[in-house]
Amino acid sequence: MVWTAIAIIIITFVAMESVAWLAHKYLMHGFLWYLHKDHHKKDDGQVLEKNDFFFLLFATPAIILFLIGTVYGNIVMMSIAGGITLYGFCYFLVHDIFIHQRFKWFRNTNNLYLKAIRRAHKMHHKHLGKHDGECFGMLWVPFKYFREAYRYQKMQQQKQ
Repeated sequence: MVWTAIAIIIITFVAMESVAWLAHKYLMHGFLWYLHKDHHKKDDGQVLEKNDFFFLLFATPAIILFLIGTVYGNIVMMSIAGGITLYGFCYFLVHDIFIHQRFKWFRNTNNLYLKAIRRAHKMHHKHLGKHDGECFGMLWVPFKYFREAYRYQKMQQQKQ
């Protein structure tokens, strides 16, 4: 039973990247753009953005599944809720803390994966409008950004 719960949490976590990609591309850059567009503007020092509302939108299914799972003792619902919550926590760490530096932690890294994530997100934000975006995911990064990060790291090493 424990291994089943762990497997469901992992599968849900992995599936959430697709859910986040689809939601970002078709909801945030679609009919909910009015909530997301302030996230694409130049940083004006705002602590909160309208875009932060999406936290509640994505947390709601997990809250409901935790509630139903608790009431009915359903480990599958609890595990799915756990996977969604774990993904949300990772999203917060990677997107808000590491990429956008809402807290000044994890500023410098030599990790190619983290550099590729940062570069892909930067490419996403080069588009200030609703259309023509790229890199809508968070954890799955197109391979070209790994190559860019690797080349940049090699150039830095050669300068030393």
